[in-house]
Amino acid sequence: MDNPIAEELAKNQKSISVAEFFEKNRQILGFDSAPRSLITTVKEAVDNSLDACEESEILPDIFLQISRSGRDNVVIIVEDNGPGIVKEQIPKVFAKLLYGSRFHALKQSRGQQGIGISASVLYSQLTSGHHTKITSKIGHGKPAHYYELMINTSTNDPEILRDDVVEWDRPHGTRIEMEMEASYVKGRRQSIYEYLKATAIVNPHARITLVEPDGNEFIFERATDKLPVPAKEIMPHPHGIELGTLMKMLRYTQRQKLYPFLRYSFSKIGHLAAEEICKSAGLDPDTGPHEMTRDQSRKLLDAFSKVKIMAPPTDCLSPIGEELIYKGLEKEFSVDFIATATRSPSVFSGNPFIVEVGIAYGGQLQKDDRVDIMRFANRVPLLYQQGGCVVTHAIEAIKWKQYGLNQPGGGLPTGPVVILVHVASTNVPFTSESKDAVADIPEIQAEIELALKEVSRKLNRYLNKRDHLKKRREKEVIITKVLPKMAVKLAQTLDREVPDINPVVAKIMGNLLVSRVAVSDGNGGINISISIKNFSSKRHDMKLHEMISFQIHDASPQPKVISMGNDYDYIWDLSVSPGSSKVVRYSVENMSDKDLAGLAELIVEGLDEELVTGAKAIRG
Repeated sequence: MDNPIAEELAKNQKSISVAEFFEKNRQILGFDSAPRSLITTVKEAVDNSLDACEESEILPDIFLQISRSGRDNVVIIVEDNGPGIVKEQIPKVFAKLLYGSRFHALKQSRGQQGIGISASVLYSQLTSGHHTKITSKIGHGKPAHYYELMINTSTNDPEILRDDVVEWDRPHGTRIEMEMEASYVKGRRQSIYEYLKATAIVNPHARITLVEPDGNEFIFERATDKLPVPAKEIMPHPHGIELGTLMKMLRYTQRQKLYPFLRYSFSKIGHLAAEEICKSAGLDPDTGPHEMTRDQSRKLLDAFSKVKIMAPPTDCLSPIGEELIYKGLEKEFSVDFIATATRSPSVFSGNPFIVEVGIAYGGQLQKDDRVDIMRFANRVPLLYQQGGCVVTHAIEAIKWKQYGLNQPGGGLPTGPVVILVHVASTNVPFTSESKDAVADIPEIQAEIELALKEVSRKLNRYLNKRDHLKKRREKEVIITKVLPKMAVKLAQTLDREVPDINPVVAKIMGNLLVSRVAVSDGNGGINISISIKNFSSKRHDMKLHEMISFQIHDASPQPKVISMGNDYDYIWDLSVSPGSSKVVRYSVENMSDKDLAGLAELIVEGLDEELVTGAKAIRG
């Protein structure tokens, strides 16, 4: 029976390219507003530059310039010192969606799908009608190749409008210039400046320069010259494999027998594990993988969960590390306290991941606002969809009052706090292609909560200590106001000199008392003794600094000496137990009474000022 309607419908059916799809659905990739489109473009370009530099073991030096073009357009230039791109690959990298080198690699990287920068090129040509300009050079003595490109959305292929060799003073690197409909905003959490600031915190090895449309220049200097440990590619882990994927692997493997297929297609399946899997599945190790049925594949998949298989290796990850997170926060924020933590590697669906957190408190942070949450995935800041991210949900799940922070309504805590959370994985489970939020994976949320509780306990100890020191300070202020008046009155009544009340204050407060006594040796020299007495109930470890313009002799114990021109810093490492004291002695030749009177105040390093009487105290 004829079906003319079906035949007519069939004439209108045709395939579409991925470029055509994203041309009509660009909001999926993060191009849904003028400010966000700019951030998305900068993010993709900077991510590519960082990845390229790290893979080539080059310390990244990235230059970003944004200028206005007309009323609604901006011109973006991103330039890096990376390894460059070979001539034949340039058009495909920038003007072909889903073209990349990392999609099939199981290791941590910022970009994987090969959509990012080519999607920016697509958005640029859609909104401005202009082509994208690319310059790339791969080394000294090599030519710099210049391209002008557009994307043919019907075929998802690059259209080369210009292909030249040009002069470029860089030894190697890549430069991209594009114009698009976008807007540059300032003073907001979701701004280019804040994005680069966040990027600099978790990529402390990078140097990033930003030139704003008004000409202002900001440089985010690197905090370390140490490159991250490169992530290594691994094989898929059997615990993360689904039936369809396993069947595809069996169908297309080059191995002729099941046993070697298991050994060399998965990570952490060794000789014994492969034998146990075959035995548990009831399959002959010599079975041909290409001949296996769906039922046999199902038995093999079930055996993966029954046999004990080691967790996947974690050298495929490149965490930031507690020390560098600390340095990054310290570099970009003026705060009183920082604590960091890196959790041990964990696994979800066969994918290894590591959670790292940092918490910063006080300083110049806003006291009454909600905490500032900084979310990162594979060292990339996540600026949008905060409410839909597992990081936010993990923060909300913690009872912050027990750690010293207010939590009105049981949601996000308030206070002068920055909370940084970084999730590193071979496969970050984003909620969408725009990669703005991490999905609610129970294993990831549990690790984030454990890491946050670890740093929050440190914060709570700091807050308790700060409150204790505040009360001590208030008590000491009262004592030091009353006792001097009593001492003066008593001295006047008895017609004596006003006594030194420091020992009394130290004893009442339970402080460390530091005093210096100088006695002439009768030959023009001075013998000096410094006494440190501990009236507290705890042992105190410290460094005692005596900064004078004379060389000392016969010192006991011997100090470390730092010469500063004509001045010297003599440093003693001391430990004083509760109720005990230590004495430091030394001699100086040819010191006058005027010199003696002009000696600088003693410095105790390693203690809070509220715990020391008779000397200046510094924490470090």
